[in-house]
Amino acid sequence: MDRFNRRHVPSAILWFAALLSLMFSLPAVAAESQVALLDLTGHWVGFVALAIFFVAYALVILEEEIHMRKSKPVIVAAGLIWALIAFVYAQQSDPVFHETAGIMIRHNLLEYVELFLFLLAAMTFINTMGERGIFDGVRAWLVNQGFSLRSIFWLTGLMAFLISPVADNLTTALLMATVVMTVAAGNPKFIVLGCINIVVAANAGGAFSPFGDITTLMVWQKGVLDFHEFFALFLPALVNWLVPAFILAFAIRNVASLPAQETVQLKPGALVIVGLFIATITMAASGHHFLHLPPVLGMMTGLGLLKLYGYWLKLQDQKLLSRTETDGETPFNLRDETQQHAPFNIFKQLQQAEWDTLMFFYGIILCVGGLGTIGYLSVGSELLYGDLGPTTANILIGVISAVIDNIPVMFAVLSMMPEMSHGQWLLVTLTAGVGGSLLSIGSAAGVAVMGQARGIYTFFAHLKWIWAIALGYALSIWLHLWWNARYFDAVPLT
Repeated sequence: MDRFNRRHVPSAILWFAALLSLMFSLPAVAAESQVALLDLTGHWVGFVALAIFFVAYALVILEEEIHMRKSKPVIVAAGLIWALIAFVYAQQSDPVFHETAGIMIRHNLLEYVELFLFLLAAMTFINTMGERGIFDGVRAWLVNQGFSLRSIFWLTGLMAFLISPVADNLTTALLMATVVMTVAAGNPKFIVLGCINIVVAANAGGAFSPFGDITTLMVWQKGVLDFHEFFALFLPALVNWLVPAFILAFAIRNVASLPAQETVQLKPGALVIVGLFIATITMAASGHHFLHLPPVLGMMTGLGLLKLYGYWLKLQDQKLLSRTETDGETPFNLRDETQQHAPFNIFKQLQQAEWDTLMFFYGIILCVGGLGTIGYLSVGSELLYGDLGPTTANILIGVISAVIDNIPVMFAVLSMMPEMSHGQWLLVTLTAGVGGSLLSIGSAAGVAVMGQARGIYTFFAHLKWIWAIALGYALSIWLHLWWNARYFDAVPLT
């Protein structure tokens, strides 16, 4: 009995602490709408907080040059900004202000936790499908067909546009860029054009799906737009890709690609995992629409099902390994030496999630939330949406997202929560999603592909074609304003 108690006391303490944390945080979050805030935009704390944020974000922009992960500066900045805010509120004579910093930071933490768990589940599914050979199979099929370079250009763009609404645009862009570099080795001009096409297509495809981009996910989870409303952006997003694609295609010589033969064997359960992923997306969307539950609940339930199925796969692998050790026969799917002594383990796929990205979101959300608590987001909202008007402001948001990551930009807009119709919320969702295509550094897909095609697809190679991408950006906005005019009379859900 004593041994049992000693083993379980630490976990019992953790469970008790988590329960207490939940009990104390829920009333605080519920009271957030009633909290009294000070205007600190002219206070020295506000100026210092702005300086801290700008310095941290400058380090994020310089990530490739200084080789420091982007999450590190923003996490430190978040802590410093909130410490300054808490210091000011703690100095107030009225006790009503003393708990304000804690209430507001818990509110921001709740938003982050929902996003974190949703992305963690999605990343685990994507990593598992990759481990089972799904993406390698798609790449091998494209490489082995012997398509002409012009056909590869259109196929990789089309697949990037169609896959990114389900998988994330970063994974999709890397997958398609690998195909382009394989079939056009030694042809740098085509690689540049193909990479530009893929980045634009992946960003455009992610803009019309709640799952396609972090910004669309944040808008959906906030409850501003319903699940089905995002698909109204399909035609504008398609135009955003097709216009520059047609222009780029004229610069491609229609010659045969390099011959290549690649064989990929899907591992057991690969298609089942794809089915589980589709079922998980359905659960998240249905639970949110019909039961008014947070989408993260459906995603985490799907992750639980994936883990149960992963347990079954592990048992099957262990049986095969046991049979191998008994009779000396090596099963086909275990002939890779790296797999012979490693039964499937779902937690390895969980560990391979983009932890730097997830931690970056923590820092950004808390930094922007802190600036909002100081009062800067209210000033920005009045300047953008009060003085310029929502249409001009939302178009400008897309241009800004080409320089500054669209995630803090969209989180700032959601924190401002300007009074806008569904049509305007769809517009800012579109522009924030596709605006990053204007520059190669404007999206995670562009930055990742630059790293993959280092020295070939560069910032200036992309910049050469910015006029074509900007034309697609402008026409997609015009099409949305005309095609989705009915949404401009609808009020937001929240």
